[in-house]
Amino acid sequence: MSSTLKIAIGSILVGLVVLGIKTLAWRLTGSVALMSDALESIVNVATAVAALVAIRVAQRPADQGHPYGHHKAEFFSAVLEGVLIISAALLILREAWFAFQEPRQIQQAGAGMAINAVAGVLNAAWCAVLIRQGRRLRSPALVADGRHLLSDVISSAGVLLGVGLAAATGWAILDPVLAMLVGINILWSGWKVMAASLSGLMDEAVPARTLTTIREIISDCGTGALEAHDLRTRHAGAVTFIDFHLVVDGQTTVADAHVICDRIETSLKAKLPDAQITIHVEPEHKAKHSGVLVV
Repeated sequence: MSSTLKIAIGSILVGLVVLGIKTLAWRLTGSVALMSDALESIVNVATAVAALVAIRVAQRPADQGHPYGHHKAEFFSAVLEGVLIISAALLILREAWFAFQEPRQIQQAGAGMAINAVAGVLNAAWCAVLIRQGRRLRSPALVADGRHLLSDVISSAGVLLGVGLAAATGWAILDPVLAMLVGINILWSGWKVMAASLSGLMDEAVPARTLTTIREIISDCGTGALEAHDLRTRHAGAVTFIDFHLVVDGQTTVADAHVICDRIETSLKAKLPDAQITIHVEPEHKAKHSGVLVV
């Protein structure tokens, strides 16, 4: 089992534990704000399951029907997570509106807050793991899951503060107002997750820093060639697709041109292990005198 799959399974287990803890805090206090926090944890579990399924699909090898692999499955998972997050936010706003019309005093606020704080600490720790490992493994599904958990941690902290104020002041109206703020924050989080994933589905180019690295490697390792132009990149999950035209002297043999291409590919894969590289070799009269000059 890959590291990515292990982390995805861990997310489901952590989500179930946190859901149980937050549900206990809500039942103990009757707070609509704590209920909104628990509702978001249901979404956490659902998105963790979606991420696990997407990662399993993304890791399937390329086949006749999908010659470029299944890597974009993780982007679909992240979009689904965004939809679920937004749905949860709307449900929270609905419940908060009903509670706003009939505010209720919070029961056993101290115990409920302490229990909810435990769930918040657990979420914060796992959030750090997801974002760090998701970036290391280049998994959009894990990063999206981690970013959603980060918003959950922030909203949980706000919930604890608000519940404490409502209990201390006796202003029951603070509880549903806080739940509304949590719902709005979750709504914004869901949109950001969806926007980032849609960029990947639209074949967004690699970040500027990565593109600079690719250009430098081509320039440094393309000795024997004249230039490289029409460089294009895109990423899908952990895989980076790179293609460009490499101009060589017209007298260069096929074997020598192949050696140059192999040298460039080896260096690119040393920096980007999951890269899939396509190089189109052209004679010098095809040079555009632009793009990447070989030194």
